[in-house]
Amino acid sequence: MQIAQELEHPLPVARRINLIVKELPDETLIYDRDSDEAHCLNQTAALVWKNCDGTRSASDLAGLLSVRLGKAFPEEAVWVALDKLQQFELLSEPVSRPPHLAGISRRQLIRTFGIAAAVSMPAITTIVAPTAAQAASCGSLNNRDNGCPCSSNSDCASGCCHHTQFICKSGGGCL
Repeated sequence: MQIAQELEHPLPVARRINLIVKELPDETLIYDRDSDEAHCLNQTAALVWKNCDGTRSASDLAGLLSVRLGKAFPEEAVWVALDKLQQFELLSEPVSRPPHLAGISRRQLIRTFGIAAAVSMPAITTIVAPTAAQAASCGSLNNRDNGCPCSSNSDCASGCCHHTQFICKSGGGCL
């Protein structure tokens, strides 16, 4: 049965290629050279990522985190971390949740396990780093050309800061 479950839900393996990793006391910073994204993993998410070596199941990772954090750590929270790691392409191959855990969210876990669990819940913050050409070509904060980062319409020469991409554009989609 264990082997059948592992085939259905492969054991997670952290991606290590083309990443620059800096470990800090309470978090781990990862710069992805392929996507030019920087990820900040809190202590819990970092522990999950560091221990995804292809030999541990989500249940094993929950047990390991329980020991390291000094309190019970639910397997459901490991799956939330694995989902985020997969979303940001920090796992070598996709993993899928077992059917009984499908659809559980971070918010539902906090409701189930209480506010104390919120502090130890895995979290990943990500930013996209501009390419050198993008960073060099935008100049001052006002009157930026199309394609430059912006936070309001007044930042752009066109008067249009796209409301979801936060870049200057001509035409619709302004804030």
